[in-house]
Amino acid sequence: MKAGTIWALTDGKAGMVNQARGLASAIAREFCGNVIEKVIVPLAPWSLLPAGIWPSGITGAGHGSDDITAPWPEIVVSCGRHAIGPAIWIKRKNAGRTAIVHAQYPRTAAHQFDVIVAQSHDEFGGANVITVLGSMHNITDASLVAARQKWVGQFEALPRPLVAVLIGGTNKTYHMTADITRQIANDLLRLKATSGCGLLVTASRRTSEENLMILRDMLSQPGIYFWDGGGENPYKAFLEAADAFLVSADSINMISEACFTGKPVYILPLEGGAGSKFERFHREMSEAGHTRTFAGDLEDWSPVRLDQTTFAAREIFIRLSGDGSTQVK
Repeated sequence: MKAGTIWALTDGKAGMVNQARGLASAIAREFCGNVIEKVIVPLAPWSLLPAGIWPSGITGAGHGSDDITAPWPEIVVSCGRHAIGPAIWIKRKNAGRTAIVHAQYPRTAAHQFDVIVAQSHDEFGGANVITVLGSMHNITDASLVAARQKWVGQFEALPRPLVAVLIGGTNKTYHMTADITRQIANDLLRLKATSGCGLLVTASRRTSEENLMILRDMLSQPGIYFWDGGGENPYKAFLEAADAFLVSADSINMISEACFTGKPVYILPLEGGAGSKFERFHREMSEAGHTRTFAGDLEDWSPVRLDQTTFAAREIFIRLSGDGSTQVK
């Protein structure tokens, strides 16, 4: 198959962008292609309605959207419900010559995609589905090496082992209350005291201002590097430098990215989750040897490295090259 252009198509939200970018880049490495990122910002009411009733074409796209015109790409990698309609429209505009790959369970129009990369905890299958454990992401060995070079020396004064703590927040499934946040901070301080470890702590977009203040106040002491969102984000440097990870249960993306490193990953429990896809995800990750629930101490174990983005890209290459059910013209 000839090299070509791959569009990573999203609504611009960071979680969607990282998944589409990561999968598109991995596919590009297999096909020797190049990636162009495209953003569709939906107008109301389309932004509030299910993807299945997106209007014809891209007429639901509003201010801030990129130009979606020919020349059309060989492949579109879409992620998020707002990218579903535009991806299908692009394929139609190019008379079926553009293959469309969706990086998530689309919930609608699944038969119109050439390939869907679905996470196993979504329990979704089909002839055009590749099932993966965890989420797609844009972390690679090369990006971690670059982060190490950029942040060299920043964490050398911290004691070892060095534990990166990746904190999220409340979502539709979990509640991260102020009391839970204080408990997490106390557990970190106890771990630091008993193990002598250093801590690299980062909050995320989901961390509430109240919880951020609690973490900042309780963890501002020697042996702890705390990033609260100011200045350049050291996230990839944390992934590279850490010897182990503690990750809050609400973030499938951060857990998947931490597991890519092949280092021990412990899950910080939150309130909620029973019977949800998150519970299935955590069970699958634990049973596969990628994660353990944090019980207060660092354990001596060697986890299995998780690189489902590369796996998915290679499976897509097989299918789109004509050895599978779909072929790019």
